Amino acid sequence: MPDSIRPMFAASRRSLAAAILLSVATATPLLSGCSTNPATGEQSFTAFMSPEQERQVGREQDPQIKQEFGGAYDDAELAAYVTRIGNKLAATSEMPNLDFTFTVLNTPDINAFALPGGYVYVTRGLVALAENEAELAGVIAHEIGHVTARHSAERYSRGTAIGLGAAILGILTDSQAIADLAGLGSQLYLKSYSRDQEFEADTLGVRYLSRSGYETAAMASFLQKLGNASRLQAEIAGANHDPDAVDLMATHPRTIDRVQKALIAASVRPVSNPIVGRDPFLDQVDGVLFGSDPKEGMIRGQTFLHKDLSFQFEVPPNFRIYNQPQRVLAADPNGARFIFDAAPKSAGQAPASYIRDSWAKGQAVRDLENIAINGMDAATGWLAITAKNGATYILRLVAIRYDADTLYRMQFLIPSQRAGALNEDMRRTTYSFRPLSAEERAGIRPYRVKVMRYDGTASEQSLAGSIPFPGYEVRYFRMINGLESGEQPTSGSRVKTISPQ
Repeated sequence: MPDSIRPMFAASRRSLAAAILLSVATATPLLSGCSTNPATGEQSFTAFMSPEQERQVGREQDPQIKQEFGGAYDDAELAAYVTRIGNKLAATSEMPNLDFTFTVLNTPDINAFALPGGYVYVTRGLVALAENEAELAGVIAHEIGHVTARHSAERYSRGTAIGLGAAILGILTDSQAIADLAGLGSQLYLKSYSRDQEFEADTLGVRYLSRSGYETAAMASFLQKLGNASRLQAEIAGANHDPDAVDLMATHPRTIDRVQKALIAASVRPVSNPIVGRDPFLDQVDGVLFGSDPKEGMIRGQTFLHKDLSFQFEVPPNFRIYNQPQRVLAADPNGARFIFDAAPKSAGQAPASYIRDSWAKGQAVRDLENIAINGMDAATGWLAITAKNGATYILRLVAIRYDADTLYRMQFLIPSQRAGALNEDMRRTTYSFRPLSAEERAGIRPYRVKVMRYDGTASEQSLAGSIPFPGYEVRYFRMINGLESGEQPTSGSRVKTISPQ
C-alpha cells in the first residue's frame, strides 16, 4: 500500500482499459497496410500504427507503466548497468537510431515487456532471478526483438481491423488516432504474443546477443530458470494464487524447445569466448530489494506491517497475504477471503456511522456494534451475501478509527458453512490491528538479495536460512542459483541468498 492509500474499488493496474475500438481508421487505405519489416524481412500488417505513432504512444504510456509497476527502481548504478546492456544490444539491431529507453521497474513481479517506440522494461524481481549478465541480456534482446519486429503495431492493427469489420464509421485525424491509441493503456502490451511473434522475437534476440558477443545459450538457460521459479512459486502459494500477479510465463508463452529452434533459425556463428558476465552481474544484483517495497508495506509470515504508516495486523493461519497498491488481500485454500484498505472521505465520521451510512449504505447490516481495538474506536457488523451461483457467504465488516483523518477497513468474506469455524480467527485478526512503536519501526528491515562466497563447508540450510519462505528455503536457494536438487555450489563460488538488511 502506498503512503497515500486509495479506495479499495479504485481501478487495478491490470484493468486500465476495456475494448474501445468503436471507430478507428487512418488516412492509409486498408489494402496498403502491409509493409516490409526491416528486422524480419517479411511483410507485416501495421496499417493502423505508423512508426511515428509508435514513438508517440510509447512516450505517452511510459509514465503510466511506471506508475502501475511501482515506478523506476531507485538504484542509479543498476539502472546505468541495464541501460548499457540495452544500448549495446540495440546498436546491433536493424533500428540502431531508435532512441531506446531501458527501465528497471520497482516491483517483485518477474516480468519484462516493451512499449512501441523502444521503451523496454525489466522488473527488479526478474533481475534478482537471473544468474549472469548474458541471461539478463537475453531477456532484453528478446524485448528489443518485439520492438524491431513491430509486434505491438501489428497486434494493434489486426485487432483494429477485426473491430472495424465491414463498416468504417469515419476517418479520424492523426491526433485523434494517437489519443485513441494512448487510451488503450498498458493492457495491450501485457497481453500474450502469438507463438509466431514470440519465435520471431527469440530469433531476433539471438541475433542481437550474438552480434554483441554474448553467450546465446543464456536465453534458453534463463527460460529454464523461469519455469522452475514459476512452478515453485505456484507450489508455495498452493491454491491461493494472486489474480493480479503479472507473470512472464503468461505474457510471453514460450518453451525451451521453441527457444532452441530459434537458436538454430537465427543462423548465427558461434561466438568465440562469449560474454557470460557472472561476476559483474552479481556485483550489481547484490543488495537489490526483494519482495514488497517497504513504502508499500511488508509481509512477514502471517503478519502485514507498514513502517511509514505505522501499523500491523495478522491474518489467520493458512491464509496467504498479497500486497497490492490499493489494498492488502489474504485468502485460504477453502474460499475464505480478507481485504484491508483505507476508507475514502471518512474524516471525522464515527466507525459505526461510516459502516451504516457510507460503506454499506442501503444494506441491512446486522449486529452493528461499537468496539475498541487496542485503544482505537471501531465498529463491526455483518451482511448475508448470495453469489450469482447461489453460494452464500457472511461478509464481516470492521471499521477502525486510526486517527482523525484515517479510518481503516477490514472485510472478511466467509462461506456460510465455515462462518462458525472461522469466527475466532476473524476475531483475532480484527484485534491484532495496532500501531507500531518507535522501536518496532526502527527495527524493520526489508529483504534484499545478498551475494556471498561459498566456503565449501556451509550447509544449504544455513545459506538459505533467512529466505522468507518457510519450508521452501533450500529449494528457493537452489532455484535462484540455478542448482539442481542435491547439487552443491562450487567451493569458492559466489551465491545469492535473501536476507533482511
